[in-house]
Amino acid sequence: MRRGFIGRERELAELQERWHSGQPELFIVYGRRRVGKTELLLQFSRMDNKKTLYFLASLATRHEHLRQLTEVMRETFPDPIIQSLTFTDWETVLTYLGERARTERLLVILDEFPYLCEAAPELPSAIQRFWDLHGKETKIFLVLCGSQLGFMEREVLGERSPLYGRRTGQLRLRPFHFREASLFFPGYSQRERLIAYGILGGMPAYLIRFSPELSLRENLLREMLEVQGYLYEEPRFLLRMELRDPRVYASILGAIASGCTKLNEIAQRAGLPVQTASKYIGVLQELELVEREVPFTARAPQRSKRGRYRLRDNYLNFWFRFVQPHSSMIEAGQGEVVYERFIAPYLDEYMGHVFEEVARSYMRLYASEELGLPPVLRVGREWGDDFEIDLIAEHADGSWTFGECKWTRGPVGERVIRELQSKVERLSRFAKVPSNVRYAIFSSSGFDLKMRRIAEGKDGNVLLLSIAELLGTEKIG
Repeated sequence: MRRGFIGRERELAELQERWHSGQPELFIVYGRRRVGKTELLLQFSRMDNKKTLYFLASLATRHEHLRQLTEVMRETFPDPIIQSLTFTDWETVLTYLGERARTERLLVILDEFPYLCEAAPELPSAIQRFWDLHGKETKIFLVLCGSQLGFMEREVLGERSPLYGRRTGQLRLRPFHFREASLFFPGYSQRERLIAYGILGGMPAYLIRFSPELSLRENLLREMLEVQGYLYEEPRFLLRMELRDPRVYASILGAIASGCTKLNEIAQRAGLPVQTASKYIGVLQELELVEREVPFTARAPQRSKRGRYRLRDNYLNFWFRFVQPHSSMIEAGQGEVVYERFIAPYLDEYMGHVFEEVARSYMRLYASEELGLPPVLRVGREWGDDFEIDLIAEHADGSWTFGECKWTRGPVGERVIRELQSKVERLSRFAKVPSNVRYAIFSSSGFDLKMRRIAEGKDGNVLLLSIAELLGTEKIG
């Protein structure tokens, strides 16, 4: 199941550029658990055979951390001085590393940094003193890495942190986008690649659990619909590790996954006062697990009463919609029944919403370069009492692109473009729509001949995009 390192080219290039500059670095790397921070840093350390001290902290005491770190340092440095001693404080450790880095470039990675600080609250101040007095005069490349987002932003990057103003750079690692995630499944069909992304999202630790040698059904049965499966219990572990009151957060996530999108609906489903639910949702938004959407044309988005909530993480969305409600059956060994009765018949409906978000991501990330469109300023969707537009993109030249997304089993026909034009006409009755517009139709199963002829018409304002274009396996034009 183990694959080679995939993606993160831009992040590695930035780290490599900093490494080759020779300048001292105090670099911060943070992001959600399972997002691939450790793998990225280890891959970086292997490039050019860097001299590296890597230490992964755990839930341990200061004394135990220092003892374990001393052992790692003995393996890393052929220095007889440290073979017979054990470091007893962080100041001495940092001073020693600084001396090693005076004459050679040295990469030092302190992984799960929050655990170190929990056991040794003085550590950030010790690093501050080291950096101010010695570190800036060395060739050290010191990386502080952590998964606790609140801690890293408050205690490491925040204004009140002793380390404030000392960092030379930071990287918040985020999940893979749909195109990057598809690289984990080279043997799958294009449609299956998007379904895998719809199930697993963009977290590398989840993507590698699905074997490309097995079908989607087989992977689901083994990893998510089986009690021993890695992906069966993972959301519960994640909530326990990251949050207080995990049951409350689970109730909110479950409510949203079930189709509750408004605050009062979520609160009622979770059995919470609206004000309390709003507070918990705010935490989930900070963790980038939940986001609030407002119609594209809303004049005051922050104050709009038309906001809707959605889960940003596909894996959690899938798990809370299809797995958690049927956990009793899975515990009883009826995973196949769950798949056949409660997942397979509704998978296309579920993927319809995923496909819409994939299309919006494509417009943000790739449309300008690959379609030759003016730069995209913002992307969203619109809804009213009697219509919904899947995608609206505003471009730098003032033009807008309106999009319709169809996850179907057959090719899309001209009716779809006519309906989209009708929706735009309705929107223009109560919102200011520019005169320069174009239309983009996204289809999972291609287009019929009439639709293709419309796209080839003299106006040239209709774009057709299939999964091949979205995944970059086939270029436009």
